[in-house]
Amino acid sequence: MPEPEPRVPLTRDRVLHAAVALADNQGLGSVTMRRLAEAVGAEAMSLYYHVANKEDVLDGLTTVIAREINDTVDKLDLPAHGANWKNAVRHRILSAREVLLRHPWAPSVFETRTTTSPEVLKYYDGLLALMRAGGFSYDLAHHALHALGSRALGFTQELFDPSTGPTTPEETAAILANLADNLPHLAAMMADIVHNDPTSTLGWCDDKAEFEFGLDLILNGLDGLRDSF
Repeated sequence: MPEPEPRVPLTRDRVLHAAVALADNQGLGSVTMRRLAEAVGAEAMSLYYHVANKEDVLDGLTTVIAREINDTVDKLDLPAHGANWKNAVRHRILSAREVLLRHPWAPSVFETRTTTSPEVLKYYDGLLALMRAGGFSYDLAHHALHALGSRALGFTQELFDPSTGPTTPEETAAILANLADNLPHLAAMMADIVHNDPTSTLGWCDDKAEFEFGLDLILNGLDGLRDSF
């Protein structure tokens, strides 16, 4: 008679990776203590030895995703001295974005955390190292991080929340018709813009082209300031 498979010990890391898998497959709303317990084959009360509550799980998710980002960007080996800084920073940020595209729910978690994961701090420290190699003073680097905002980590915060917006072409047309009377320029812009690549999107308008447009605009502006700060 074959021996039973050895029981995989329950750890915080295992719980958090199960939470990532749930969020990837069924959305962030599926990450509950009950569903997590089912995913790891344990009693719900057993989870509390490893994660204090749902908020602790969400904090842990930022660590797991930021660690995945760090593992990815640590493999980059691009020169950053002098004018090369811009290319190195650009690749670092776009590589972080590729990780987030695998976990499109992650930006909403990063936005709501009140504490910062050490893995996130490690990411920003590496970003600052590239800027310093490019000749940035710490003063300019500080301004740069504020200018980049969440874009430094690979996503942009949306101006509007589309979750309560129209869901069908008919609803969209009705909204635009109503807007056209009172907000003609917003209506015309929304009617003109169509994002056709959902796999490159981390938000309503956060597609690849929009993200890179804003990123390049900021990086080009910072490059012009390197010698004056």
